[in-house]
Parts: sequence; structure tokens; C-alpha cells
Amino acid sequence: MFSTKLSVVPATPPLAAALLACVFVLSACSTPVKDPTAAWSPNKIYAEARDEASSGAYDKAIPLFEKLEGRAAGTPLAQQAQLEKAYAQYKGGEQAQAQATLDRFMKLHPASPAIDYALYLKGLVTFNENLGLFSFLYKQDLSERDQKAAKESFEAFKELVNRYPDSKYAADARLRMTYIVNSLAQYEVHVARYYYSRGAYISAINRAQTALTDYRDVPVLEDALFILYKSYDALGMAQLRDDTKRVMEKSYPQSEYLTKGFRSVETPWYRFW
Repeated sequence: MFSTKLSVVPATPPLAAALLACVFVLSACSTPVKDPTAAWSPNKIYAEARDEASSGAYDKAIPLFEKLEGRAAGTPLAQQAQLEKAYAQYKGGEQAQAQATLDRFMKLHPASPAIDYALYLKGLVTFNENLGLFSFLYKQDLSERDQKAAKESFEAFKELVNRYPDSKYAADARLRMTYIVNSLAQYEVHVARYYYSRGAYISAINRAQTALTDYRDVPVLEDALFILYKSYDALGMAQLRDDTKRVMEKSYPQSEYLTKGFRSVETPWYRFW
């Protein structure tokens, strides 16, 4: 008569069970993710990236352009991928990344025929950042925002028009440079007018003089002269007030400031792009 003995498997302790579960999880995580572009040619990657960018899916286009940079390294297509990646980053709101991509492109390819475009795009990145997507809703213009990026934008456009005066991007760059100069001058007048409205007349004079000294042939200088005139008048500095008035009458014979006072700031003065 045979006796059958059943072997009893001891219960797995809680700690061992937890470790076993971690092993399964780690095994699953270590499974390589298949790259859908692995068998794609560089031209196919480029076509797909362009399609994504054209549809506004910049978050999908950017990694495809990055793959193309690696796959087509050392070719004109890789350079094109860098530039289009920068544009996608710019359009996708990644200003810092776009600037870094453009700086890298210009460092690696200083003789590229597309350097003029790279400089133009670099200027656009900070130009639009300052203008602000919803600035028109609040009647806030470039001159009321951070000036550092505006100056960086100006320098990029300036380098473009100086190095490539016949570039197809130069004409627009010149227009934007004029806009930026007007805006920087307007910034000084914003500050001067703020000081004047607070009764800080010496500070108002200093900022108005900065605008008059640093900028030429910009519309806002009429405003600066009037702030100067009003500040001297408020301080009882009759000689300087009268001298400023004579300059205003000579420089702006049709000025309405002396008869109507300050203009309303409700209507934005700047142009849209």
C-alpha cells in the first residue's frame, strides 16, 4: 500500500513577495521601446517632421528633426533639420531652446548660406517674446515690457543687415529695428511720465533727457520734450522751461501738446506684425 505525501510549499514572506514584484516590474521596464522611425530613411523622417510642423504639432515635429540631425549628420539635410527644429521651437513657445539651437547652428556652420535666415529667426524669437501674444487685449506695447530681450532682438537684426544687406530678410529686419528703437525710446518716456505723475520731477527730467540724448528721429521725442517742459515748470525753473518751449515750437511747430496737454495713452501707438 502506497502512501502519498503531499509536499507543502511554504508561504512567501511579505518582503520576498515585494522583491519578486519589483523584479517583474523592472523586467517589464527594461524591455526596449521600439523606435517607429528605425527603418525610415532620412528623407522620410524629414517629410514626416515637416508634416507635423505644418499641422502645428510642433511637439511631435521637434523630436523628429532631432532624429534627423543624427541620421543625416554631416549633410545639408542635417543643417536644414537644425534650422527647422529652431523654427518649430520658436513657434511652439520654446524661445530659450530655439535660441540655443540657432546659436549652435551658427557656431557649427559659420559659412552656411543660411546664416542670414538664422540671424533673422534669432531676432524674431525675442521680438515676439517681448510683444506678447495677448498684448493687444491690454493695450500693452513692447516699450512697457522687458527691455533686455528687445535689445537682443535688435542686435540680431542689426548683424543680419550689416553682414547681409541684400538678404531677402534684410528689409523686414530694418523695419523691426526701427520699431524696436521707437519702443526703447518710448520706454524711457513711459518712465519719465510715471515720475512726472508722481511729482518726482528731477527723475522725470533725467529720463526724458535720456530719451532725447540716446535717440534720434523717433516720434516719442516730442513727448519727452513736453515732459521736460512741464517738469521745469513744476520746479519753477523758468529759464529752462522757456528754453525747452522754444525748442518744442521750432522742432514741432504743429504740436498740440502746448495747447491740449498730454495725449491719452488709451490708444496703442505701435504697429502689429
